[in-house]
Amino acid sequence: MPRLLDKFKNEVAPALNEKFKYKSSMQTPKLEKVILNMGVGDAKENSKLLDAAVNDMTIIAGQKPVVTKAKKSVAAFKLREGMNIGCKVTLRGEKMYEFVDRLFNISLPRVRDFRGVTPNAFDGKGNFSMGVKEQLIFPEINYDKVEKVRGMNITFVTTAKTDEEARELLKLLGMPFSQK
Repeated sequence: MPRLLDKFKNEVAPALNEKFKYKSSMQTPKLEKVILNMGVGDAKENSKLLDAAVNDMTIIAGQKPVVTKAKKSVAAFKLREGMNIGCKVTLRGEKMYEFVDRLFNISLPRVRDFRGVTPNAFDGKGNFSMGVKEQLIFPEINYDKVEKVRGMNITFVTTAKTDEEARELLKLLGMPFSQK
């Protein structure tokens, strides 16, 4: 069992039940899935860049990503419908908890001048999104083999009904929110 899942069951869930006074343990918010998304706009000229992004995402997430395609043609960006322009991974279960544990405790503290994650990036329905400017913060990535530094979006989907519940859930799990 992943360390963060054990922490959720033994510490976080009882603390949430106590704070929000849930009548049933099924009302306790939990992480449903984590989605990693990496856009590779340069892939329209050079498909090898997309292969490198897929390889990096596979190493980071521990499972192979899905290649995303353009939904519409945009002439200004020289983009045709159906072109490969990125990749994404949806993590659930034990892999999700292992990734979140590595993100909170190893990767985010490696960010230069890190002062915490903004607590204002909730969508109103209990989901949290954040951006990472470079994939090099993950210790699995070999610095010498990186062709281009790329960022990614990370979305935490929770079963929480409100942003306050989701914020408390992520804070108890170890998300390093800034003190603003």
